[in-house]
Amino acid sequence: MYIPRHNEENRVSVMHSLIVSEPLGTLITLGGSGLFASHIPMILENDGSQFGILKGHISRANTQWRDFVPTVDALAIFAGHQHYISPNWYPETKEHGKEVPTWNYVVVHAYGPLKVVEDDHWLLTNVEKLTNIHESASPIPWKVSDAPEDFIKSQLKGIVGLELPIRKLEGKWKVSQNRTTRERNGVIDGLTKLNNPESLAMKALVQKI
Repeated sequence: MYIPRHNEENRVSVMHSLIVSEPLGTLITLGGSGLFASHIPMILENDGSQFGILKGHISRANTQWRDFVPTVDALAIFAGHQHYISPNWYPETKEHGKEVPTWNYVVVHAYGPLKVVEDDHWLLTNVEKLTNIHESASPIPWKVSDAPEDFIKSQLKGIVGLELPIRKLEGKWKVSQNRTTRERNGVIDGLTKLNNPESLAMKALVQKI
């Protein structure tokens, strides 16, 4: 990923936080038919390594688990907040007009060798962990054990587990770091006036600079 120095985020804890908060990853692999991408929720676990390990699962009908080159690292992309930035928000636009639109965003790229897992216990554990994480905010959380055991066993036969030990982690926080304080204040004001959840989330990131 192209990362200008002022946009580089190399704190592992910050990158991990984005993965945990935005767990729907885009998993990209190289196979015999070319590049292949699947969008799957993933769990970040501490396995004692520097960057941790990602775990998830895909449908058995999805050919990605069979058609990938094991000697080429897979890539998992986790995208955070993003927003269009208008030239009208820069004070300089009214002074000389030499401004163009841009896009602010935060993203993490995780690279590593992909491993396929077909163990029933592993699959059940993964499904239970994913469910417990994303049901935790519900007043009455649904649990995998709420469904009939035979039904769950039949569903597990239709999925395949994936592990991605992270060997390389890249973070890019493009949040107006290359702008002057005056220009950033203009961006903050423009995002504030939009007053929607995504604009306010980006405003908070720009304000942290």
